[in-house]
Amino acid sequence: MRHESVLLQECLHYLDIDPAGTYVDGTLGMGGHAEAVLERLESGRLIGIDRDDRALGYARERLARFGDRAVLVKGNFGDLGAILDGMGIDKVNGMLFDLGVSSPQLDDRERGFSYMQDAPLDMRMDETTVLTAREVLNTWSETELRSIFWRYGEERYAGRIAAAVAAKRQEAPIETTGQFVDIIRKTMPAAALREKQHPAKRCFQAVRIAVNDELGELERMLETAPDRLLPGGRMLVISFHSLEDRTVKEAIRKRENGCTCPPDFPVCTCGFVKTLRSVTRKPVVPDREELERNPRARSARLRIAERV
Repeated sequence: MRHESVLLQECLHYLDIDPAGTYVDGTLGMGGHAEAVLERLESGRLIGIDRDDRALGYARERLARFGDRAVLVKGNFGDLGAILDGMGIDKVNGMLFDLGVSSPQLDDRERGFSYMQDAPLDMRMDETTVLTAREVLNTWSETELRSIFWRYGEERYAGRIAAAVAAKRQEAPIETTGQFVDIIRKTMPAAALREKQHPAKRCFQAVRIAVNDELGELERMLETAPDRLLPGGRMLVISFHSLEDRTVKEAIRKRENGCTCPPDFPVCTCGFVKTLRSVTRKPVVPDREELERNPRARSARLRIAERV
């Protein structure tokens, strides 16, 4: 399966790997980042987490040569604390989270992630779960659809598209990604269709986030991860759209600034403790060479925070 790990060299640089350390790849995928980390470990180990059984299968084969130094777990990074507790691990040296959909998931037609080919409406990261894109589009109310198109996709025509979906499904259920793309195209004004970005990109992103509760899991991870780092340990997060990036940026900012209570409060009530510092002032982005090699990396943004 073809997949190029995004910002790989930058991740290795900023993880500042201790050969005897313990690291977490919370979005294991095809195992590209994990393999590169393991190649730099000696007595250390890597815990790889993913909720996609297919990805775990590919990664297990790829990382087999590392033996028990590669510990692979089916799970969600939102449950990071419970996963580490179950392994008897309190703190780790570093963590990496790549929030993007992998190339194999996009290229596998039957998964229904891509707006570039017609396929059943699925979009599940974990194929054992119940909620699919088909159910979202055919059973969620017009108000709920408008909300997710706007909140998760930042789609400025969210209201129009939600209304069109609600009208179309009255005729017959919406079954495929191609039908969903067709609804979007017919709803958006001509000027929007001429934009460089594919007209369905934002709505597909929104439905995928809703199906997999991606924002909720990200927020849970960001609450837990900093407290599971050793002093000096680093948390790296690669995001691919502004909603994710803002969520990560805000979570780091709160941990970086500490108490947010008004100055005249006699005691702290917010509970925020300064536990992180940003390693770079701005997010790290792919260089021109990587973009030429892997155009899918163009929207990647890497933020790095260190435990203080």
